[in-house]
Amino acid sequence: MSFFFKDPMYDRQATAALAYTFYGGADLGECFTTVRRIQEGDAESWYREWTATADRVFDLAEKSAAAGHQVSAREAYLRACNYYHASYPFWFGTPVDPRLIEAFDREVDAFLKAAALFEPPIEPVEIPCEETTLPGYFYRADNSGQPRPTLIATDGYDGTVQMMHFGHAAAAVRRGYNCLIFDGPGQGRVLYKQGIHMRPDWENVVTPVLDYALSHGPEIDPARIALIGWSFGGYLAPRAASGEHRLAACIADPGQWDLLEAMKGFFSSLPKEALEDLPDIDPSLLEPIMEHIMSDASLRWSVVQRAFWVHGIDSLAEYLRVAKDYELSSVVDRIRCPTLVTQAENDPVARFAGRLYDALRSPKELLRFTEAEGAGDHCELMARSLFHEKSFDWLDETLGVGTS
Repeated sequence: MSFFFKDPMYDRQATAALAYTFYGGADLGECFTTVRRIQEGDAESWYREWTATADRVFDLAEKSAAAGHQVSAREAYLRACNYYHASYPFWFGTPVDPRLIEAFDREVDAFLKAAALFEPPIEPVEIPCEETTLPGYFYRADNSGQPRPTLIATDGYDGTVQMMHFGHAAAAVRRGYNCLIFDGPGQGRVLYKQGIHMRPDWENVVTPVLDYALSHGPEIDPARIALIGWSFGGYLAPRAASGEHRLAACIADPGQWDLLEAMKGFFSSLPKEALEDLPDIDPSLLEPIMEHIMSDASLRWSVVQRAFWVHGIDSLAEYLRVAKDYELSSVVDRIRCPTLVTQAENDPVARFAGRLYDALRSPKELLRFTEAEGAGDHCELMARSLFHEKSFDWLDETLGVGTS
């Protein structure tokens, strides 16, 4: 069902902006009036109108802040942050478009101004990781200094750490959790401005993030640290849990499996012998598939503009070779912590959630979401509060939160 546009990609991006309304990231009227001004299929129009709305709301926040209206300013900064983020998905790809960088910088600026107005303030952090640092935000459940359970959240392909405020952190803090959100290689600033691409061994990314969390102060309960990943984070989080055994729980939203296995369905037109040889294949056999991808705007964005950029590659043959390294089948038996696997009814990314669930040897639960309850889309985005109710109830019970 289309909400705003006939074009599925335009509609998907518009509804993504609207989805954060529950946690203060959007206002219905602001979104509706923005999409009405956009000429469908015109990326310039999309960028211009979302930026105009973001600029207007950011100006409202500045005026409220100058007059000492802290709540009004905080709420408007959050909405402006989301709208700036919404403005630039069509500029994905290399070489990096300066409009993407400008919009991203405004997204960060708006969020930083909102973060300072929370109580307790949201703390911007730089997490040491090998030869670089990863941007993140640390949320304290309160100012008591008492040990609290902590949720670490990892992103997917095309989100940013700012959007994980609405996706994870706001819900966590409401329930008495500290929360540490971060962007890793191939995500947000680390990709856009540091030029660092994604890597399959996410355990070597999460370990320094967890080290940082443990060093943060007495408010961290080291026995109750959980990890959640959404979208492609549904691969990254369980991959991290396979090698980082200090985690007390893991949530894969949605559960995923080996990336190459997931990609094979798209290449079903190849000769049987070629499918059996993947990822090693004569590149000429991929030419008709690549032509199909380039002729479809949504596929071109998903594969060429987004995936090629995230992985630092420039061909379909390279994508197949890279995909082979993103596997859970060889490490799933090393996951020790209780794991929640989610599966939304109409989410194509979730089609292997059952494979992950069946392969797990640790305590586990499979949580299904349906279209009938409004949560059948990718990452339950249009019913995120329902996802949080069910997943945090599981996490509370798993970590013993609220029990003596």
